[in-house]
Amino acid sequence: MNSMNRRDFLAVSGMAAGAAVLGSTLKAQAQDAAFPPFQKAVITGMLPKELSNPDKFALAKRCGFDGLESPPIADLNEAKTVGDQARDAGVPIHSIIYGGWEFPLSDPDPAVQEKGRAAVEQALLCAQAVGAQNILLVPAKVTAEVRYIDAYERSQKHIRSLIPVAEQAGVVITIEEVWNDFLMSPLEFAKYIDEFESPWVRAYFDVANVVAFGYPQDWIRTLGKRIMKVHVKDFKRDTREWPNLMEGSVDWPEVRRAFAEIGYQGFITAELKGGDEAYLKDLSERMSKIAAGG
Repeated sequence: MNSMNRRDFLAVSGMAAGAAVLGSTLKAQAQDAAFPPFQKAVITGMLPKELSNPDKFALAKRCGFDGLESPPIADLNEAKTVGDQARDAGVPIHSIIYGGWEFPLSDPDPAVQEKGRAAVEQALLCAQAVGAQNILLVPAKVTAEVRYIDAYERSQKHIRSLIPVAEQAGVVITIEEVWNDFLMSPLEFAKYIDEFESPWVRAYFDVANVVAFGYPQDWIRTLGKRIMKVHVKDFKRDTREWPNLMEGSVDWPEVRRAFAEIGYQGFITAELKGGDEAYLKDLSERMSKIAAGG
């Protein structure tokens, strides 16, 4: 050390180390700002069926999940009990995955439509009982017998009639895009949601469901704040298979950037096959990688 004595060297070294720490902190803060946090969830049907509900929920928590999604529970007293058990385990039921395939709101038969409407209403009451924020609804099916325009108008009519029920229950009706030959573009999906002019009807976006005919990052950026909930799984565009998470055609880093751009920081719920503790822990780790932008 010809031009710098030991004291000066240590001072400069200390400043360099401090600058490095500060740089790492600022980088981490910038990454946190770019990627708002996700909450990870799993569907209750993916948990081992031989376990009791409390044991299932404890397993989900142990595997790193923050919440659960459940199918409707017909008995509202039982629904309340299950909801309490999930909250006690630290994995509240955030959503009811109702669906809508059995009695489509778009069916040509008014009796089937009415059964569908009654089932959606019951799902809303179930969600209220378990303490869920929303129900997932498949609004319509286009078929050889059901024209697109009829599916659109019938489903909107019935959903509009359910908005007062949703508001009273404090539960949002979230519409999911699925393989039902309906809402085939993000522009139409956004328009469909907007036409309700209600905060009680929003979008439930499934990342992989659009891969066969589009790009999820495009849909996310178009739907924007309309998205309330998210399903994550993967899809291989070339072979049309459903592989494990992060092993398909979804560009997860770009999808993560798209979610960051719209400020989404709610639940991401895995919708895959079920498995044991090792499988669920691996799935949870994959979801964490997605959340981190990997």
